[in-house]
This record gives sequence, structure tokens and C-alpha cells, in this order.
Amino acid sequence: ENRTVCILSSSSEFPEGFFTPQERKDGGIVIYFMIILYMFLAVSIVCDDYFLPSLEIISETLGLSQDVAGATFMAAGSSAPELVTSFLGVFVTKGDIGISTILGSAIYNLLGISAACGLFSSVVSRLSCWPLFRDCLAYTVSVAVVLAMISDNLIYWYESASLLLIYGCYILVLSFDIKINQYLMKKFSPCCTYFTKAMEDAEQQALVGQREEGGPVICHQSRKDSGIFQDETDYSQLSTSLRGRLDENSEDHQSVFTMPEADMKRILWVLSLPITTLLYLTIPDCRRQVWRNWFMVTFFISAAWISAITYVLVWMITIAGDTLGIPESVMGLTLLAAGTSVPDTIASVLVAQKGNGDMAMSNIVGSNVFDMLCLGIPWFIRTAFINTSGPIEVNSSGLTYTAISLICSVGFILLSVHLNGWKIDKKLGAVCLALYLLFTTLSILYELGIIGNNPTRVCGN
Repeated sequence: ENRTVCILSSSSEFPEGFFTPQERKDGGIVIYFMIILYMFLAVSIVCDDYFLPSLEIISETLGLSQDVAGATFMAAGSSAPELVTSFLGVFVTKGDIGISTILGSAIYNLLGISAACGLFSSVVSRLSCWPLFRDCLAYTVSVAVVLAMISDNLIYWYESASLLLIYGCYILVLSFDIKINQYLMKKFSPCCTYFTKAMEDAEQQALVGQREEGGPVICHQSRKDSGIFQDETDYSQLSTSLRGRLDENSEDHQSVFTMPEADMKRILWVLSLPITTLLYLTIPDCRRQVWRNWFMVTFFISAAWISAITYVLVWMITIAGDTLGIPESVMGLTLLAAGTSVPDTIASVLVAQKGNGDMAMSNIVGSNVFDMLCLGIPWFIRTAFINTSGPIEVNSSGLTYTAISLICSVGFILLSVHLNGWKIDKKLGAVCLALYLLFTTLSILYELGIIGNNPTRVCGN
């Protein structure tokens, strides 16, 4: 016999709004939409002015390649909201908000953000074979482990510890990334070796980022060295642009309070002045020489700001959806999934516009790998140190469909990139958008009980 699953309303996980339901229906919802738009603007300012510049200096200091930086520091910083959400779900609300948020937004992270990178970037970025395969493999393994853990609706300390172990192995692989890449390219992947050779030949024949007649800018990347900053005679596009920005003196760096010349930018500048001032007073701007050595402080404070802004954003989206009567399943798989992934989206699009395709894709997939760790940390702390008497109970309804969807989305992104010639362009963006809409539609139909055998309803309705 079919059984309808009762789920808590998303609005129950947030404080009451500052308008009553009737006031929102009478026009107050407009204020919520204005706050949502302003939060989007605030996240873009934090990412562009503080988060990405701190990441660039971290990459330079540690000698990280683009994809490794994207899969580690960039993924961890932009996924800070998911980590906060997971801790709230385990220690505050005692619900499954962490699992539903992370697994529910995984398809958006893979397909939705890839679509945004392709459609909103005028630069065609070349991709390396190994980084995407490495991150997709790590993500597939971590998803399989999480799904196996929650299949019995119980989480034990040793199961959560296995997630930490998997992420530790992932970081270990990243530590020896270049050597592993070179070995695999020579031994097991002739197609990728050929592709890498063709890329390097192209780099020797043309300037990076040179605009071809009648064609888009194509940015080639090399993984010959162990870092993104190469010799003076062999700069990648990333190192060229970053080195110029990072070497600026404080008096040469344009102040965030300098009014732009374009009219539209002036309007946005005036509107963003309150949040710009608040961020300026609370985050050291590591682009200025006087704050250059404070880049780690900038990184962590900007990640904290990203978490706070994303919380407000998701809060407003939840109340707006509740006011408009949007079903919970539709909200969770669309607006809330996109809302929690706003930092990943903006950060990935910004670096893709600079031609750093490997960093963008590694951030997309690496963020999902980090999200699995976001589940493991609070689970391990609670089962190993706080409540050692028994396991954590979770709800694993819809497990089979979730597993199929996540694995298929990873396979489709790899296949799409391969068929597109290992580059990010508008064609790939359109394909990823179509796949995302397809997966989302099927997921909504499944959650509503129209297909499959998992009908849900909001508790109390």
C-alpha cells in the first residue's frame, strides 16, 4: 500500500518573517523580493572584491594549480553555507535539513552552475581531462558512501568517520596531483595525452587569449608545472591577470568607493554602498599592499559573510515561496537549491569569464565533494563526542531515485564535456541547462507522487 510521507515545511526551519501572511499577500512580498535581489548583489560583491582575491593569493603562496585551488579553498569557502546548514540540522533543528539541502542541490551544482558558466561567459575555456575525471570520481565515491550510510536510517560514528577519511584521501591525491596526472596521462589515457599535447602546441603558436577573427576568445591552459604561476616567459592567462592585480601598490589600487563612469554601474554602486561600506569595515582588503599578508583572515571572514548573506537569501526565498503557495518539493529542488548555491554560482561564473575553466569546473564538482564532508563533520562530532549512546536517526525516503539522479548527472556532465571537445562554451551551457530542466522536472514529478512511489505532503496540511 502506498504511504504518503509527511515532511516539515521549509519555513519551519527559519524565524518568522517581519510581515504577517496577510500583509505579505497584500503587497509586503515585494519587500522580500527586493531583499532577495539585494542579497544576490551582496554575494557578488563579497566574491569579487574579497573572496576571490584572497583565493588568488592563497594559490600563489602555496603554488596551487587552478583546478586544485578550485577543488579545495574555493570549494570550501563557497560551500560554507552548506556547512552551516548541516550543523544547524544536526545540533539545532534535529531534522534532515542538512541531507535534503545538500543532496537536493547536488544536481543544480553540477548541471545548473555548468550551464551558467557556459551561457554567461564570453570566453571559451579549455578543460583538462584529468581534473574533471578526478573530481567526478571522488564525488561519485562520496555520494555512494553517503547513500549507503543513510539506507538504514541510522548514522554511526564509524560511518561518519569514513566520510572524513574519504575527504582526507581526496586531499592527499590533490597534494600529488601533478605527478598522478602525468603518470595517468602517459599510461592509461592516450586520448587525454593527445589532447594535452595539442593544447601545449597551441600555446606555443598563439598568445593566450588572442581573439581569433570572427570567433570568441579561447583560453588555453597548461598543467606542465606545479603551480598556476609560471616563468616570466610562459604566463597562463590566470597568472598574467592575477600577478598584475596582486603586485599593485595600495595607492594604485582603485578604492571600492570610487564611483564608476557608466550610468548603470553608477546606479548599482549607489545601491550597493551600504553593504560595500559594511564589508569594507569588517574585511581586510588583501588587494591593498597594507593588508596583503592578511589574506587568510580575508578568506575566512568573507566565507562567514557569504554564509550569513546566503542564510538571509534562503530565508527570504522560503517565505516568498510559502506566500505564493509554491509546493515544498518544487521549492526544495529549484529556488532553495539555487539559493544555497549562489556563492558557488557567482564564483564559478566569475572565474569562467576570466577563462579559468579548470578552476570553475573543479569548484563545481569539488564543492559537492566538500558538501559530503559537511555531512560527515557534524555527524561525527555528535556521535563520537556528544551523544555516544546511540546513532543518529535520519530519513532516507527517495533514496533510490536520489542515487540514480546523482550518478546520472555526473555521467551526463562528463559525456557532455567530452562530446563538446573539452571546452566550456555556450553550446555546453545550453546542453547543461536542458539536462538540468529535465532532471528537475522528473524530480518534482517524483516528489509530488505523480511518478514513482514516493508521494509527500507538508505536515499539518
